[in-house]
Amino acid sequence: MQTPTLERLIIEPPCPATASVIWLHGLGADGHDFEPLVPELGLVERGVRFILPHAPSLPVTVNGGYVMPAWYDIRWPDLRRDADEAGIRASVAAVGDLIQTEIDRGVVPERIVLAGFSQGGAIVLHAGLTYPQRLGGIMALSTYLALPDALAAELQAANSATPIFMAHGTDDPIAPFAVAQASRDQLTALGCPVAFHSYHMPHSVCPDEVADIRAWLCKILG
Repeated sequence: MQTPTLERLIIEPPCPATASVIWLHGLGADGHDFEPLVPELGLVERGVRFILPHAPSLPVTVNGGYVMPAWYDIRWPDLRRDADEAGIRASVAAVGDLIQTEIDRGVVPERIVLAGFSQGGAIVLHAGLTYPQRLGGIMALSTYLALPDALAAELQAANSATPIFMAHGTDDPIAPFAVAQASRDQLTALGCPVAFHSYHMPHSVCPDEVADIRAWLCKILG
């Protein structure tokens, strides 16, 4: 599958950017989905650029083939069954291109954070942990490891110790909590440092989670 060139929303700081957060939305949404959350984090005014890409539109099997923004196809309600490896890898490559764009703009890799919700989170986990240069951190919200066996073989030493923030709702009907726990355990078994947070919520984001995201990003990016 060809690597897509992603359209994106960019929120620039008032001063030259010294850090970047690349944040991927979930299935059926677009880059504007998390735009209202950015001001709540208090980082733009501190020199952090936010890049919010839009996923390409493609037919999603589990939704009857309906065409919608998606980072990869989902074929079964069981998210771990028959993964769309070609689609996942194409989106991972597209994230690599976004990282390179930020590096070309003068942001060092250690000051780049990958973030994603649901499908977007699955992509940034694989993209970040297989990236050959050390990144600042990976934030994975309401998500799971899409290619766990491949990740075990492809994990890059440069990012094996990169901080990971995982957050998940205990009442999530889309990506079950047990799937997130299994992904956390797989990451921990690989030696990755995972800060795992759970919240009484469905497949969404809650105020307590936003506060924890803000604290983690401030710690990572200073």
